[in-house]
Amino acid sequence: MLLNDIISGNEVDSVYIIAEIGQNHQGCVETAKKMILEAKKAGCHCVKFQKSDLPTKFTRSALDREYISDHAWGKTYGEHKEYLEFSKDQYLQLQAHCKELNVDFTASAMDERSLQFLADLNVPFIKIGSGDANNFPLLKKAANLNLPLVISTGMQTMQTVERIVQTMRESGKEDYALMHCVSSYPTDPEDCSLELISVLRRRFPNVAIGYSGHELGVVISQAAVLLGARIVERHFTLDKNQKGSDHRCSLEPQELKALTTAITNFKLSSVPMYPQEIVQKLNGGEELEAALQHVESKTILPCELPCRNKLGKSIVAARNLNKGYRLQLADMAIKVSEPSGLTAEDYVDLVGKELADNIGEDEPILGSSIIN
Repeated sequence: MLLNDIISGNEVDSVYIIAEIGQNHQGCVETAKKMILEAKKAGCHCVKFQKSDLPTKFTRSALDREYISDHAWGKTYGEHKEYLEFSKDQYLQLQAHCKELNVDFTASAMDERSLQFLADLNVPFIKIGSGDANNFPLLKKAANLNLPLVISTGMQTMQTVERIVQTMRESGKEDYALMHCVSSYPTDPEDCSLELISVLRRRFPNVAIGYSGHELGVVISQAAVLLGARIVERHFTLDKNQKGSDHRCSLEPQELKALTTAITNFKLSSVPMYPQEIVQKLNGGEELEAALQHVESKTILPCELPCRNKLGKSIVAARNLNKGYRLQLADMAIKVSEPSGLTAEDYVDLVGKELADNIGEDEPILGSSIIN
């Protein structure tokens, strides 16, 4: 199955299933290859990794900070992330392996250099993760590529989602999808807010809507499909007990197989089921009912704040800037920063604003840094 068929609306009764390997490969190409095979055997259409150019994604202070964790692969956060990054040659190996197995291969573009890296690999689509859903310079560059986009919306308000759609429209971009997502690992059932799939489908009837889930188990993801999600992404692992913070909310091969089998057996139509019908069909209990509870609108949930505070993008100085200087677009970059600064969506609003203080290259631009 091609993702384009889902995005174009030609396949209303099919679901495109993505196994998010991410960095659960433990920095080992052979482990990654084994995971690709297991995902294919489980019935997935695509495997997805995460691509970062670390100095472009993170400030120096974020990379240099000491990283003390049972999940750490290095003494600093930068060493930890570097250990888990694959080179271009390794990406080409994995891409070739996927071609042999007839499964799609792609990755999330976590910064502008990684976006171009993936475009050069000619992947079938590019994923924009929740951490960059408010990174509008990245979204605009992605929209101008001749590749489909899948955009997750965790840690974002409905206002930001509206702006994403507006950005796509202004760029003439039609081949993209939005993913309902809650950036909490794992996500409690009452925070899954599955009704937002229905909200997004009504608000953006010409945009394919999917679900990127971080909950435990597979029933809630099945419910997402019955609500109308036509792309499903779940983190994937060979063993939940491995070192690494994503393994716990990932599906093991037998769980992933159970999910793909259930989805394949659904008789889907363009008309989604009502929540109470879904509970009955899936023999659900309190947890499923909690996941399907009524939701008025999309907000940033309290459970998402730890992830937003750790990995949300901030506006930082692209070079040394002096007090009294009026900001231009070229003076700013968007990175994961410690400490954090103004959020990425404020980027354009800062043009022409005067600085109250000197700001060094790679330092965050704060609200107190600006003379209003």
